[in-house]
Amino acid sequence: MARQAAFTGILSNASDYNPDFYNWNKVKVRYCDGSSFTGDKEEVDPSTNVHYRGARVWQAVIEDLLAKGMNKAKNALISGCSAGGLTSILHCDRFHQLLPADANVKCLSDAGFFINVKDITGANHAEAFFNDVVATHGSAKNLPSSCTSKLPAGVCFFPQNEVQQIQTPLFILNAAYDSWQVRHILVPEGSDPEWRGCRDDITQCSTKQLETLQGFRDDFLAALGASASAGSRGLFVNSCFAHCQSETQDIWFAPASPALGDRRIADAVGDWFYSRSGFQKTDCPYPCDSTCYTN
Repeated sequence: MARQAAFTGILSNASDYNPDFYNWNKVKVRYCDGSSFTGDKEEVDPSTNVHYRGARVWQAVIEDLLAKGMNKAKNALISGCSAGGLTSILHCDRFHQLLPADANVKCLSDAGFFINVKDITGANHAEAFFNDVVATHGSAKNLPSSCTSKLPAGVCFFPQNEVQQIQTPLFILNAAYDSWQVRHILVPEGSDPEWRGCRDDITQCSTKQLETLQGFRDDFLAALGASASAGSRGLFVNSCFAHCQSETQDIWFAPASPALGDRRIADAVGDWFYSRSGFQKTDCPYPCDSTCYTN
């Protein structure tokens, strides 16, 4: 019988590694739909037999958990990284509404704040990709009408057009030089062979390439904009070349974990969740942060 791998980071059951959430009931939902659980199409793809019904999967999972006791939760946190981090944003208020009215319910988005910028060739690769996702999955009906009534549904998939309407407390954890976004949004595969080394390792970037990355950081911070300053919002934006920082133990909570000021990621999230103190910090530009891990 195969042994199940132990969870780490925010999912760890060890108090030494996850002091604020170690004794929680935890559920890891496998990501399977390709649309951050927003898809809802009746028709089935005839060539692949793929069903685009991620929103129904999400609803079924939540209903199952509520029936198993989550309907009595006193504290609840929906979190995820990358597409899971985007899920935490897109479903944040919906998740809150399903929990008891007196529960402490909050949302954590790790590396899910994808931004709408042109790539180094001037093409709007990210917007075209999200437009395809929304069209393929029929996601528009599950995106906030406050956005889709004003903007194309594909653009409403970007958190910068969503977060200002979110009422539930939200913590945004992201690297300003998000390595996935650099590799897939700013410098997509094949866009420029001279970027091959830099897009994989920021220490290999030329001075000119670093200027482009600093511009990406500026765009990222601009996309956060006023949404980051809400009183109930948490913010931990470091200057690492990384993607996903809550589920890896060495990054989440360890002696040499990334930190802003004197606060590691686990400290900042825990303080914010339990309202011990707020946390909204943005790092200085690369390469000022010596605590970074690269992933």
